[in-house]
Amino acid sequence: MNLNIYYFINEFNKKEIEKLSSNISIIYRNYEKKKNYSELKDLVTFCKKKRQKIYISNDLKSAIQFNFNGIYIPAFNKNLSFKNISRNNLEIIGSAHNFEELKTKEKQGCSIIFLSPVFENNKKKKFLGIIKANFLKNHSKSKIVLLGGINSKTLKKCKLCSPEGIASISWVKKNGPSINTGPF
Repeated sequence: MNLNIYYFINEFNKKEIEKLSSNISIIYRNYEKKKNYSELKDLVTFCKKKRQKIYISNDLKSAIQFNFNGIYIPAFNKNLSFKNISRNNLEIIGSAHNFEELKTKEKQGCSIIFLSPVFENNKKKKFLGIIKANFLKNHSKSKIVLLGGINSKTLKKCKLCSPEGIASISWVKKNGPSINTGPF
């Protein structure tokens, strides 16, 4: 079973992305600084040349304008108007922390839902664990990606949930092109 891998970035660092395998999808999310539209255009152009999927968080206008592969809807966004954007050939993906948010993401039209955080990590001490992640996965019609606390030690535990993929920031950055999830 091969996993889809998603990597979160908050700026366009060409050298960093260049090192990544083209099968690692990129999610651009930056809630701290004003968007640089020239940077967004360059980011999409670069990823498309590499045949790497590129998503943008919470910015439908830029997703359409710059031809991103899709839009990532974070758990805090409860807006249901995204469901009608499939006509723009954008894939809708999003994240959820609990059952209620999972159902909201399904109503938003997310084809892939990131369950987070699955494992303990530096940012959050409260986490779902494999049992709750499996419960949520079994109650969803969408494909499930595990996010939060993914590393070399927890990767094998992910297998117990049979996810569509995994998502990470620090682990992908650290392991980059050497990531081989192969058959787990």
